[in-house]
Order: sequence, then C-alpha cells, then structure tokens
Amino acid sequence: MSTSNSYSGPYLAEIAHLMGDPARANMLHALMDGRALTAKELAWIAGVAPQTASGHLAKLMQGGLLAVAVQGRHRYYRLAGPEVAQALEGLMVLANMEGSGRRLPSRVGAELSFARTCYDHFAGKLGIGIHDALMAGGHLVASEGGYALTASGKAIFAALGVDPDQPGRSRRAALRPCLDWSERRPHLAGHLAAALACRCFEMGWTRRRKDSRAVALTGEGRSVLEAALPGFRCDVPEPAVSPSRREPVPALA
Repeated sequence: MSTSNSYSGPYLAEIAHLMGDPARANMLHALMDGRALTAKELAWIAGVAPQTASGHLAKLMQGGLLAVAVQGRHRYYRLAGPEVAQALEGLMVLANMEGSGRRLPSRVGAELSFARTCYDHFAGKLGIGIHDALMAGGHLVASEGGYALTASGKAIFAALGVDPDQPGRSRRAALRPCLDWSERRPHLAGHLAAALACRCFEMGWTRRRKDSRAVALTGEGRSVLEAALPGFRCDVPEPAVSPSRREPVPALA
C-alpha cells in the first residue's frame, strides 16, 4: 500500500516533522508545564531570531499543536491541549531509552526525575508515588478509558481539598495513565490529576523551580501526602523548602 493511500501515515509524518525540528522541539518542551509564553520568550528558549521563531510558531499553530491567547498587544502561546503533552512525553520516553546517547545534565535530570509537571499534572517520582499509593491501597481501579476512584479514593481526594465528582471542562478523562519518560511507568493524568496539582501549588505543598518544569515537594507537602496516602513514597531525598512563598496556581486545560 502506498503511503499516500494510508489514512494516518501522511498526518503522522507531518506531526513528526513539526516536532522533530530542534527549535520547535525546544519551544514545545518549554510549554509542557502548562504555561503560556510570548514569541519573544520562546525565541530565546529556542535560540533563534524572533522572525525565525514567528515562522516556527505559525507552523505549530497550523499543525494544531499550539493555541494562542491575545491580551492587549501581546500574544501568548501554549500547547493546544493535554494530548499534545502526552505525545511529547511519549517521545521523551524513547529519547531517554538506553542506547539513545542523550542524557540530561545530572542535576537537571535528577530534579526533573524527582518531580515535575507534565502539562498540568505531576510526573516523576512524585507523580508515580501518588499513582502507586492509590493503586496499592485499592483507591484507584482500571476502568474503560482510564481509571476510576473507589469510594475510599474519593474520600482521599476530598480530604486533600479536591472535589472527586467535579466535571471536566471537556471530554477529557477524569483520571487516566500517562507514561512517565523518566520512570517508564504510568503516573496520573486527567482533569482530577490536574486539580490535585493545582491544590498542591495553591496550598504550598509543592512549588515550581525557577526556569524549569521541575517541582519541589515541601516538608509540609510530604507530610500531607504521607498522611492522606498510606504507602506514599518519594525515594529521592529532597531538602525541605519553605512553604511561605505561594506559587501561582497553573490554569487547568
């Protein structure tokens, strides 16, 4: 069968081409924490001239990978949705496989592997720890299209300040597995996972690291999660940081 007659082949190749350019890949990676950035900021991140960045952004917009919000004279670019972040996370799993020859700097890699945002939810050992504690305790079960909270799971989310029955803003699943590129195991995604991340930032249980997707778990946050989730573990020691400085709550998709 020729490639031109394949239903998905040309579209897959087009998306792969858009993501495969180094400058565009850097832009997409920078937006994986759910933020919206200007063209100037993305040009600096990608290491290209503003005019070149504008061309890349136009292609990403045309390909459906980015969305833009206009505020006054400024245009803010963000990922078009969690599906884009999921695709990028999957590619990072492949990029991080043994034999790929590419590794992050040790400090940066350790921070990202410990805890980070994957669009609007937690990934790394923090995300895996939450996922595994819920599964091991029987608070989370597999269901069609993702996961479902049991009665005890709903009670845990409610105790943490997250309404387990809140509807999503779209047809997005409440909870689903998302393959973690650093751990190669699933963490929790979906609008309830995003709501939990928002709550953790809002309460100062977690905080963002500067200029990075990496997240720090505060001493208070570790205590809260250990109390709410028996069996919760984050194996990498993390120095406690002051929860006094509250971080802005990331916008939900």
